[in-house]
Amino acid sequence: MEVIIRPNEAAAATLTARLIAESIQNKHDLVLGLATGRTMENVYAALAGMHKNDGLNFSACRTFNLDEYVGLPATDPNSYRSYMNSRLFNLINIDPRNTYLPDGAAEDLVEECQLYEERIEACGGIDLQLLGVGESGHIGFNEPLSALLSRTRQKALNKVTIEQNSPLFDPPSKMPRRALTMGVGTILDARRIIMLVTGSNKAQILGKAVEGPITSMISATALQLHPATIIICDEAAASKLEHKDYYNWVFSNEPEWESYR
Repeated sequence: MEVIIRPNEAAAATLTARLIAESIQNKHDLVLGLATGRTMENVYAALAGMHKNDGLNFSACRTFNLDEYVGLPATDPNSYRSYMNSRLFNLINIDPRNTYLPDGAAEDLVEECQLYEERIEACGGIDLQLLGVGESGHIGFNEPLSALLSRTRQKALNKVTIEQNSPLFDPPSKMPRRALTMGVGTILDARRIIMLVTGSNKAQILGKAVEGPITSMISATALQLHPATIIICDEAAASKLEHKDYYNWVFSNEPEWESYR
């Protein structure tokens, strides 16, 4: 695991987008795992800008999103399909048939989760997985007590997540209480992982995720087991990290990061 601390939210999002863009340039048929939420909006805006202004080519890419709310059809404005279409897919040259999300309105949710795992496998696995982290410490919707070897499945959302996300619904009581999510094990199967974390409200949970013990109560701690994970955060989110000086020293001195400094 590497931790890169940038001065502000915009700089953290820009670096994240740049690393994703370079991965696409190096592998034109990249299989990309995607996340939703407010943290990702600047990343997707930057990627859409790179497509429009610099010709970043998504035509051969395939994408798999982490999760979707149970009971919401793709056409619902609060669905993650709607989020992805409006913030990224409709702004780039990706084939919509190559953009996958779990179907939260599927008649058989157990079968839908199994099919999702099979689709990922059929595409050769995820090359690069983008993550955020919830205030409960979840990656995807892997709430507390998610098994570290779990696969795509239905998961009940906890109180912290509902309080964090329900203001996006009108009225807030319309927010579903369950979601389909990639499992922790599914996420750890990705060849590379980038987790973007910004804001002082994420500082405490980021400290636990990066420097605390590995526990199913905080699924983000499982990233400590992954051999190629990069955590990108802003100064506000990094404020509770005990080893900030070391992380900054590595970023300032390692040759591989020279062009990003």
